[in-house]
Amino acid sequence: MSELNEQVKTDIDSVFARQQRYALELRKSDYKKRLAVLDRFEKVFRDSQEKIYQSAADDFSKPQAEVDMSEIMSVLAELKHVRKNLKKWMKPVSVMPTASMIGTSSKIVKEPKGVTLVVSPWNYPFNLTFGPMIWSIAAGNTVIIKPSEMTPHMSAVIAEIVEKAFSPEEVSLFQGEADVASYLTALPFDHIFFTGSPAVGKHVMAAAARNLTSVTLELGGKSPVIVDKSVNIKKAVQSIAWGKFSNNGQTCIAPDYLYVHESIKEEFVSEMTDCIEKQYGLGNVAKDNGDYCRVVNSSHYQRISRLLSDAQDQGGTLITGGQTDDASRFIAPTLIEGMAADSAIMHEEIFGPLLPVITFSDIDKVITYVNNKPKPLALYIYSTDKSSIDKILCETSAGDTCVNQTMMHFVHHNLPFGGVNNSGIGKSGGVWGFNAFTHERSVLTDKFSSASMLHPPYTPKVRKMIKMAMKMTT
Repeated sequence: MSELNEQVKTDIDSVFARQQRYALELRKSDYKKRLAVLDRFEKVFRDSQEKIYQSAADDFSKPQAEVDMSEIMSVLAELKHVRKNLKKWMKPVSVMPTASMIGTSSKIVKEPKGVTLVVSPWNYPFNLTFGPMIWSIAAGNTVIIKPSEMTPHMSAVIAEIVEKAFSPEEVSLFQGEADVASYLTALPFDHIFFTGSPAVGKHVMAAAARNLTSVTLELGGKSPVIVDKSVNIKKAVQSIAWGKFSNNGQTCIAPDYLYVHESIKEEFVSEMTDCIEKQYGLGNVAKDNGDYCRVVNSSHYQRISRLLSDAQDQGGTLITGGQTDDASRFIAPTLIEGMAADSAIMHEEIFGPLLPVITFSDIDKVITYVNNKPKPLALYIYSTDKSSIDKILCETSAGDTCVNQTMMHFVHHNLPFGGVNNSGIGKSGGVWGFNAFTHERSVLTDKFSSASMLHPPYTPKVRKMIKMAMKMTT
């Protein structure tokens, strides 16, 4: 990693110090002031939609419909939800005294954490940059943003929006490569929100630990799909194909591998192939489909191509797809089966349009396989058998789960979103996003408690009262 330019360091340090000072002022901000800042942002964001479309097309040929659904609508819906609920979220919460606390009153105060850092990824740059930023502003914090260098056109538009909507002490943005991210994460932020891979997440958490900075890590992993024999096949393949191949499979909660019951495997594969053909086109036909985007860059294209080649070298057979084009970074929607258990595609997160299909007859073996892997960010169950659904939910662990659907939990404002262990730390979305950037401060006020009666010297009378207090509270 190259040494960071001294001027960039100076600029970062200057903004960081400026935000530290302003964060003290923001502690006094009410919900109206915070919403006024978000209103300013929303106007600039809405005015930038054509630039957003163009930048997404320039970076990885993303169709406007996908930009609308996964980037613009998500940000605007989050703003609407925050606007509706922020006043309620900010209110102190009164709590009842316990038996030993009679004579006191207590409340939980929601206070800003302070200066926060959002390190965002390349796969959904607007959504996964502005979502955390919105939560942080709503919670009363300042924000520094480090967008991904892998989508330069989209990052440039993000930078332009930030510059137009905010003053530097409110929100600032620094572009650059890993050296910029490394310098930023080493600063004593009050909270870091990182979205990316588990490997990089470990470095972010290690850097944060040196300053005892709290973190939210939205990571990834190999999210399984389990399809049992009771499933509505036509409905299942539609949502699985969409969840896997939208954004060219470059989604942290996309299905990564699929287990299908042997009794329905042939029908399922046939329906899945037909569904892919309808949604995107089979093989090279998909190359000319404007609804099918591309791999983000040559490095990721080569990585996914190597996974495919390795799987085929280790016994994998193509069900459909497999076509590639280096010049346009095109990889067709691909289903593959029969690969060896130790092939790379079964161990690495794919993050691309390849879907391994595995047949099963014993659900316990599927559960054992899933449990022997790091806990995934999502686990998808397709079934109409309640006992089967309950068994899988009870005997596995994942960040979140959809039943007979993929990915929709991410946009449900009344559900927390996030991983567990290797797939993430902390939850976000709606009030959980607000809470991620909020410190819950306990405040106890003594009114007429008798606590002083238990203070030293510990005379026989005091010791007797302590024993009585123990009986009351234990």
